[in-house]
Amino acid sequence: MLRKPSPPVDTYKELMNDRINELLQLIEVEPDALREAEFRQAQAILGTMLGKTVTAAEVDETRIVITMSDGNKYFFYGFLGGS
Repeated sequence: MLRKPSPPVDTYKELMNDRINELLQLIEVEPDALREAEFRQAQAILGTMLGKTVTAAEVDETRIVITMSDGNKYFFYGFLGGS
């Protein structure tokens, strides 16, 4: 069986450092900025639903699930728990 060669140690360290930096940026996100980004994404998704029929809407603890007549489900996060 052929095995994929491992990347050189320096390349691996660079990849890991890049990934750690990405994760740190996620941790440093401001809650208001995250909510705003989630809201803009939800607006874009809702725009694609124009002219379609909603067959079900469900509010869970952490998300809102919208089911369309074609069977597609859309999941929205980030709106619950606000004032």
